[in-house]
Amino acid sequence: MRHFLACVLAASVAAPAFAQARKPAAKKPAAPAAALKKAAPDVTCPTPLGVGVKTKLTFCEVIAGRDPAGGVLIQVPPHKGNATLTFDLHNLQLYSEEQVKAKKAYARYTATIGLLTMDNTLLSRAVVQSEFRSASDLLDRVGGGAGPGGVKAVAPTGSEPISIDIPESETQVSLLGEKLAVERADGNVNYSQAGRPIAVVSNLMIEYRPAPPKPAAAAAKKKK
Repeated sequence: MRHFLACVLAASVAAPAFAQARKPAAKKPAAPAAALKKAAPDVTCPTPLGVGVKTKLTFCEVIAGRDPAGGVLIQVPPHKGNATLTFDLHNLQLYSEEQVKAKKAYARYTATIGLLTMDNTLLSRAVVQSEFRSASDLLDRVGGGAGPGGVKAVAPTGSEPISIDIPESETQVSLLGEKLAVERADGNVNYSQAGRPIAVVSNLMIEYRPAPPKPAAAAAKKKK
């Protein structure tokens, strides 16, 4: 019996290394995520208002409508996860020096616009509300008009910073106007008819994480 136990012990000590449990192969570390990028997107503005005299910002009118193809079109670079569109939203004021001097220029504006995908899916709404009493309430004057100093009569007023997430699947989105409510001393009025300017946008930016490059095409089959 002692001889048998000794043989068993010797056999277990001499067991080959491959008989031992193998450790699972270490997984390759995942590639680090691409860094966030922020850039001004390519924008198609059907009705540009112009460039601000002081701020040098480019202002684009957002028109009421139902077809995303007719809105302010924004190209979204290929991205991983959600991209974030940011912009400043403004109201429009038809400036009149005579009304200001007569103290009849007061107006309160509430403008609502929507950000839509090209298949007409609403991603989000944005609202800006502001009041106007005098020239100091204007955000800027816009060059290219026939008024004194060569500025346009229509000017942006009020400013609301907007931030909206855009799904990974979308490469183009559209800004369309929905409605504009105006309150004046002589009465209130609402606008929503197609083609009517509802608001103005400026300073559009896209923050996104670039999508990884697509896998290279499979190598051509060897000639037989």
